Amino acid sequence: MNNNSEKDMTTKGNILNATLELIKTDGLENITLRKIAALAGVNLALINYYFGSKDKLINEALKIQLASFRKHFLILDEYSLSPKDRLKTFLVEYVNSVIKYPELIKEILGKGTITFESQFEYQNYMKTSGINKIKATLQEITGEQDSDKLTMMLMHILPSVFFPAMIACKKDVPFVRNAIPIERQIDHLFQHYFARYS
Repeated sequence: MNNNSEKDMTTKGNILNATLELIKTDGLENITLRKIAALAGVNLALINYYFGSKDKLINEALKIQLASFRKHFLILDEYSLSPKDRLKTFLVEYVNSVIKYPELIKEILGKGTITFESQFEYQNYMKTSGINKIKATLQEITGEQDSDKLTMMLMHILPSVFFPAMIACKKDVPFVRNAIPIERQIDHLFQHYFARYS
């Protein structure tokens, strides 16, 4: 790789990292190209050169972040672990990754005002693979064969884990000042929810 290619990759990476950092701190709706340029230490012309538009830049940054979310699902394929350990490890890793970007979750779920191509790719992955991996793991844990019951279990467990995590992201909620660590919450949930399957 020549020096120009390396410099291009470094500059492009800095712009993408700055964009992801601003998504985390300011939320998608508050990002401007000027903020991105300032944080990345580049001028606006370079952003346009590498990405063409703000929408294309944000889409590219979201692809990177959503790919990191997707990789957590590989944990559910680690059959050297027990099904409960796989599910717990997945939930801990996934939630800890997701709570860094609470505004992004709103967008992924279609509750925000911004729509990007990568959002639909992720939603499609969840519908075709992600949810099925979680249900298959629940089936291993419980022995349940009924797809509707597995879906209900999934609908019980995911909000039980994500709701406290998302509330912990809010700094103005008085009862979460001393938030209980996610891993401890999942242990408590599993002790009660899966007690009959031990």
